[in-house]
Amino acid sequence: MTTKLTLRAALATAALLIATTSWGALPAKIGDTELPSLAPLVKEVSPAVVNIATQGTREAQNNPLMDDPFFRRFFGFPEQRRQRPVRSAGSGVIVDAVKGYIITNHHVVENADKIEVTLVDDRSFSAEVVGSDPGTDIAVLKVDDAKNLTAMDLGDSERIEVGDFVLAIGNPFGLQHTVTSGIISALGRRGISRDGYEDFIQTDASINPGNSGGALVNLDGELIGVNSAIFSNSGGNIGIGFAIPVNIARSIMLQLIQFGEVRRGLLGVSISDFNAETAEAIGADADIEGALVQEVVPGSAAETAGLQVGDVIVKVDGEDITSANDLRNTIGLRRSGESVAIEAMRDGKRKKFKAELQELASMQQMSAEDIHPGLAGAELSDYADEVERLGKGAVRVDSVAAGSPAGMRGLEEGDLIISVNRVRVRSVQEMQETANGQKLLILGIRRGSRDLLLQVK
Repeated sequence: MTTKLTLRAALATAALLIATTSWGALPAKIGDTELPSLAPLVKEVSPAVVNIATQGTREAQNNPLMDDPFFRRFFGFPEQRRQRPVRSAGSGVIVDAVKGYIITNHHVVENADKIEVTLVDDRSFSAEVVGSDPGTDIAVLKVDDAKNLTAMDLGDSERIEVGDFVLAIGNPFGLQHTVTSGIISALGRRGISRDGYEDFIQTDASINPGNSGGALVNLDGELIGVNSAIFSNSGGNIGIGFAIPVNIARSIMLQLIQFGEVRRGLLGVSISDFNAETAEAIGADADIEGALVQEVVPGSAAETAGLQVGDVIVKVDGEDITSANDLRNTIGLRRSGESVAIEAMRDGKRKKFKAELQELASMQQMSAEDIHPGLAGAELSDYADEVERLGKGAVRVDSVAAGSPAGMRGLEEGDLIISVNRVRVRSVQEMQETANGQKLLILGIRRGSRDLLLQVK
């Protein structure tokens, strides 16, 4: 008797929780009791979630000595690197049924030469990559000549709250169209990946390998997030999953469709954390947290707005900035040409600035952190003069902050960067394009009359 009463109490609570949704309850019975069900919602949205299978090649891991050209030359090893075939699987969400656009994760389709999309009705189509952004882990695919597709409506991730009920739909471990449920556990999660721009939704709805690129859906049947990552020691779900908010995914998607790339906004500052320890060292208010401006790039959006070295940026568009990484994420999720309102502390007084973010190509000089986090603290610019035996053009290291990641990795002022991962680079833009999404950079450096290699992780 106790078991039946407990079950009925739980079911009654569930009915109250979803009775206010637009979906209502699908009649089902245990005895004389009608029970709620999410089946109508699942049937409505599942056709928009697809399975993605990819085939491609990836560079085989070499012994680190093989990255040394002098070692290869001495022992007569060939220059070419070995390639190995790779296969992967993930999920995606149809967002435009007419044009055949599908949103997924960058890491699902990275290195893919062939992409096959399978629908819930078992139809399969070849897909092409429209564009992909490693920074936010968003990619857009397109299928042609696919009829009777079902797209999922996009919600508003600014309106979601901790405690909202959600469904996660995807293809975990190759099990097609699996549905799990849970709640939103937290918002604004950062620090999951050092190399990315993050503002994750955290959920306890089960997310496992293969769910990547799948849908996080609210009880109105709207896409509110793109499932992207999990926190796990075993590789399986432990109730901590992360999804990219749909507002970020939508912004990136529109840029990828329009330009084939993301035109990310740049402020043009070199920054570090400002905390109680830093405040004590310079005699400032210990209660302030933010991003300390160490250098302002000439001609940048920051200089035009009036920011100065020594300013502590504490807010962007009303959002608190508590660290250098906070500022990097906040600015990195804006697009070029967008205006941002900045609040900064200067000499104990709060000042307000308006900055119009620039595009990478419009800046002759930039912070190296925008290329790779391991280069933080260095300032780079185009070097248009002739480089001996290599022709015109390189990237010059204009300065390296003491104790910075770039300095600790051996970069020095005056260095000329002539290659990235064995690809010749002649400008900051070429360096950024070559390094885009790479976790390890092998920099070819011309230092005076010497050539050397530096590894940056």
